[in-house]
This record gives sequence, C-alpha cells and structure tokens, in this order.
Amino acid sequence: MHKSRPFHRNSRYPDYDVLEKRDTPSWNEKTREVIARRLAIGSERPKFFSADEFLTVDAIAARIVPQPEGRPPIPVAGLVDEKLHAQRADGFRHAGMPKEREAWRIALHALDAEAQAAHGKPFRSLDDEAQEALLRRMEAGELKSEAWQGLSCADLFKNRIGHDLVYAYYAHPSAWSEIGWGGPASPRGYVRMDFDERDSWEAVEVKNDERPR
Repeated sequence: MHKSRPFHRNSRYPDYDVLEKRDTPSWNEKTREVIARRLAIGSERPKFFSADEFLTVDAIAARIVPQPEGRPPIPVAGLVDEKLHAQRADGFRHAGMPKEREAWRIALHALDAEAQAAHGKPFRSLDDEAQEALLRRMEAGELKSEAWQGLSCADLFKNRIGHDLVYAYYAHPSAWSEIGWGGPASPRGYVRMDFDERDSWEAVEVKNDERPR
C-alpha cells in the first residue's frame, strides 16, 4: 500500500497521512478507485510526450514545484503526461491559447530553441540556474524565438505550463498530506467551515515551536 509519509521534519502536519482515510467513511468506493489510479502513475513510460519531451517537463517541474526530502517525489511530469494522453481538458480555454496538447508541444520546443541559442544545449541539459533564468524570462514575456509561433511565452507559462504543473502536484495525495487536506469530501463532507475550526477527522497543524528539530 502506498504511504505518503514520512514527510520532512519542517512539515506543518508531520504525523498526517491522508491515505489513512482510505477505508474510513471519509471516502467512498469511487474516491478510492480514482485515487488508486492516480497513485499508480509514475512508473510507466510516457504516453503522450516523447522521451526527450518528458525529460524537459520533468526538469521544468523541478524548478516550478520543487519537492521536499523525506518522501517519494510526486510524479508531476507523469500526471501531466497522463492528462494529455487522456485528452482531459479544463473545460475552458483562454483567448488565443492553443489546445492543451498543442500548447505544451509549442512551449517545450520553444524552450529548447531558446536554450540552444543561449547555451548550445537543450533545456533539460542545462544546470539549475540556467533553467530557472530561462523560465523567469518566459514568465516575464522576454523570450522572442520564432519557435513560439507568435504566441506570448508569458501566457503559455501562466495559463498552461505553470498552471498544469502546480495543479498536477496538488492533485496527488502526498501533497494533500503536506498541506493537511483530507481529500475529496464524499461521502462524509466537511461541517465545521468557519475560521480556525476543523472537523475531528481533519489534520491537526503543528505550530512552529512544536515541530521536531
């Protein structure tokens, strides 16, 4: 059985594992089924991205959603790959933005073109500092290669790349344990919703002075 613990010592919820709710009234069978499929992602070969594209996505994810030590990493690139392979869309699209698959391919190839022009090697082969510098320039809208195909690199960063990577990270139970979230509310639901209130089955936050050193 997958366990999201142990988490790193500075966690606000060091003893919390959302997967302990698996067989409680907090989750129904459909919730358990969906989460089991999500936990299985990560070990297989990419289904949508090429091998090189997948390595680039993984490198970008390491810069945008760096992960703590002390637990297996969330397979962010794998989660994005699975979503694109299944063609699960967000249900909306920003004006001027290509569909998800096309937007990702344009962004990855354009980042490689920018990396080749600046450093003579693909993005995935750059050191952390050079990768981060390129991503910051992308976010700021400063990259102008023809490989962007007339699209705003800033829009691609905000509305597609950064958006999808962050959503993938926080769709995983390990991230839920990290932030003390109980996962889907079916069938039990949440009752105590006011400020600084919690239901008895929710995680208890450990204050700064109570955390292990």
